[in-house]
Amino acid sequence: MEKIARQLIESATLRITGAGLALIIGLNSPITAHADEAYAKNLLKSMSDYMSAQKNISFNYDTDYEVTTKEKQKLALSASGTTVISRPDKIRNTRASGFVDMEILFDGKTLTLFGKNVNAYTQVEVPGTLDNLIDVLRKKYDRPLAGADLFVSNPQASLMTGVNDIKDLGSGVISGVECDHLAFRTKEVDWQIWIAQGERPYPCRYVITSKRVEGGPQFSIRLSDWKTGSEVAADDFTFNNSTNAKKIDLKDLPNGDDLPKNFVKGPAK
Repeated sequence: MEKIARQLIESATLRITGAGLALIIGLNSPITAHADEAYAKNLLKSMSDYMSAQKNISFNYDTDYEVTTKEKQKLALSASGTTVISRPDKIRNTRASGFVDMEILFDGKTLTLFGKNVNAYTQVEVPGTLDNLIDVLRKKYDRPLAGADLFVSNPQASLMTGVNDIKDLGSGVISGVECDHLAFRTKEVDWQIWIAQGERPYPCRYVITSKRVEGGPQFSIRLSDWKTGSEVAADDFTFNNSTNAKKIDLKDLPNGDDLPKNFVKGPAK
């Protein structure tokens, strides 16, 4: 925790105003800023290398997805789920909220989306790796996996696309785990990541802030119960239709986002 304390003392000014306590972050000298940027890049690379090296991964997660209404009110929609991965081409992902209860399975050939709340499923052929599946889900079907940039085969390459500013913000604690806290900026989003310190530098929290929508809504994911290798329970990643779910076309399966039915998406600005 020394690093964050030192940075707050050297680079921050505290002011008490009528609205409360404000933290004004100052700028380091160019030499210090460059050193912090290099250190942050190394921390991100260590996380990326660690993630890429894990064949089997499982974790629980909680997400908050913020939306902004036409009245400029910001609302947060929360969900929880689990993810089990077996590289290079298998995943089981669940996500439950007040509006959706979805399971996604992929065995390297067949993608299954099972809507538990409607007891219906659909299957499409998507042969290839997990990276290919993530790309297909995002671009073709508009059903991105939560935090997918963190568990592609090369997280660093995915995360660093378009980055033009990097900051090392010192230490933070997520669910009792001390983490290195890093912040990055691109033209369209700001994003932050908290990486567990020690021999297992896994991502504990990941936050994306939009610059294209007024009010800067955020998406955040918090990871817990992190397991790798033999700690991960065996899974065959195939769909077992134990509830006699109805098979339907993908277009007829309710959208997998966390928006209630009375919400209508508008264009980004």
